Amino acid sequence: MIIKKTLLTYVVLIFGVSNIFAQGDGYWWNQSVFYEIFVRSFYDSNGDGNGDFKGLIEKLDYLNDGNPETDSDLGITGIWLMPINPSPSYHGYDVTDYRDIESDYGTMNDFHEFLDSCDARGIKVIVDFVMNHSSTRHPWFINSATGPNAEFRDWYIWSDNNPGYSGSWGQQVWHQRNGDYYFGMFWSGMPDMNMANEDTKNEFFDISKFWLDTVGVAGFRLDAIKHLFEDGEEMEHVDATFDFLEEFNDYYKGVNNEAMTVGEVWSSINWVAKYSSEGRLDMCFEFDLAGDIISGVNSYNWTGINTQIQRMNTYYRALQFAPFLTNHDMDRVYNQIGQHKGKMKLAASILLTVPGVPFMYYGEELGMTGTGADENKRTPMQWTNDSNAGFTNGTPWRGVNSNYLTRNVAAAQTDSTSIWTQYRNLIKIRNNSNALKLGKYNSIETDYANLWVFCRYTTDEYVFVIHNFSPNDHVNPDLSIYSTNYYDANIELVDLQTGKVVGTATSDEIGGFEVSTNLTIPARGTALLKLSTSTSPVVDTELKVEDFYLFTNYPNPFNPSTKLGYSLLKKAKVTLSVYDMLGRKVTTLVDEVQEAGMHAATFNAAGLASGMYIQRLDVASESGEKLYSKTGKMMLLK
Repeated sequence: MIIKKTLLTYVVLIFGVSNIFAQGDGYWWNQSVFYEIFVRSFYDSNGDGNGDFKGLIEKLDYLNDGNPETDSDLGITGIWLMPINPSPSYHGYDVTDYRDIESDYGTMNDFHEFLDSCDARGIKVIVDFVMNHSSTRHPWFINSATGPNAEFRDWYIWSDNNPGYSGSWGQQVWHQRNGDYYFGMFWSGMPDMNMANEDTKNEFFDISKFWLDTVGVAGFRLDAIKHLFEDGEEMEHVDATFDFLEEFNDYYKGVNNEAMTVGEVWSSINWVAKYSSEGRLDMCFEFDLAGDIISGVNSYNWTGINTQIQRMNTYYRALQFAPFLTNHDMDRVYNQIGQHKGKMKLAASILLTVPGVPFMYYGEELGMTGTGADENKRTPMQWTNDSNAGFTNGTPWRGVNSNYLTRNVAAAQTDSTSIWTQYRNLIKIRNNSNALKLGKYNSIETDYANLWVFCRYTTDEYVFVIHNFSPNDHVNPDLSIYSTNYYDANIELVDLQTGKVVGTATSDEIGGFEVSTNLTIPARGTALLKLSTSTSPVVDTELKVEDFYLFTNYPNPFNPSTKLGYSLLKKAKVTLSVYDMLGRKVTTLVDEVQEAGMHAATFNAAGLASGMYIQRLDVASESGEKLYSKTGKMMLLK
């Protein structure tokens, strides 16, 4: 591929084979763009200053009107609701009743009406599930605090003296009540649940069934999940948490095998991947990528984003992660990029073209601002330039941002250059593109530092993505592709943002082609070029050694068990075995024909001696021909 600047400077890009995400399984969430909503701040239907479900229903057409042919809605297909349970706090993360609705938001009947309205538009709804802690005003805790013999005493973590240690970021975690001390990781008003107690665990499992089965939500965002269990002063990533998540996964998938969980794990990728591995959570938010996108847009440098995606390729199951820019706990993205419209549009374009399941925070499509106190990051939605930004006829629970006069829905929807228009256009393109939703990812090298180029592709769809990070230069791209699976074909490149053909070519016998385009990509602009041809793709079914990968087991060293992971780019006969250092087979973990995708198995070494072991992956065609093997060492320490 060649990218030509307007000054006729040329750079060569090589369409390589690295950095590939295998095409996903097509879970419903991989088809979705999610929109995070703080109900209290979205739209007030009754003038009490608080957003509510009737207000949400009234504004659903803004999010998705159910008609893919219209252009007045964003086109999102998933909603994440911040806590909707009764709570004494404005935010709702200290719950007093896990089976009811916050009265400020309406009734359970209102919520059912909201779900029905979403379903009619093809929108799935997930809700915040706060298992880590409750409110001190929850009846469970009130009873628990009455003494050592209280019925619910063991539902919380109590000590008859102050253990004296602090939390992960130096905060007070032991709080006094009635002469004893209870553990509360985040705040004295949020006592941690004791999930080691079977009654507590079973109750929360049953609560998940209530929301999935009786109410009908599509899944959960799991708050503070890395803090679910503690082991003394070790307050995150405890083994018991992972054991719990495996059991929880079995339970909620048994209630509804289509239910989805996405976890909040604000940690480095090696830890996050452990939560979203097979049999725990479906996916987690990608905090590192969020920071890299914002940093890259600010510094005009995409390399950190690409490096993180390469790491994600190594650590995650294909496409099972959630990119985002900011959320309700972070300074809003528009503040972080200096309230710069061009940078914001580029950040939106990146979010909606990289692999994974994108989440956006309400109002970011308008350029809403908010820093400092959490309340400032969760201010009312800005609908119009009228009083209170059109959010309420009463007094809003929190004052609206001053930029509502220019940053509001009414203004954005009539401006073809607005941030909102960029989001709307890219979401619509993504909704109609299997390559952008489910496709493999292949980065493409360039020596023009301001261009980040990659391809998203399935068997029958190629989309070339070009992000221009330059703050000044426009580019006119010429493309030179080494190989595709369209052989000897007449090819058109279609600009997905305009629908226009921007170049034509004829591919050679291995699908390569060169084409000059009439396309100009502005500074901080994005091009999405789809390969279009009437020729059928050539599907290569021959098994090659590069069609499978054996990953390093995790954890390593390990005791007593470790996860063995591998990926297949084609359907194959797989045998995964473990040997000792004398070459004696210890066990066979997998012996079957498997489809393309990411796979994993657990090796339990209980009863085995410490030392080095070998994992061996044997892969063959379905008929047993063309056998290849890959091996890796792993250390058992006891």
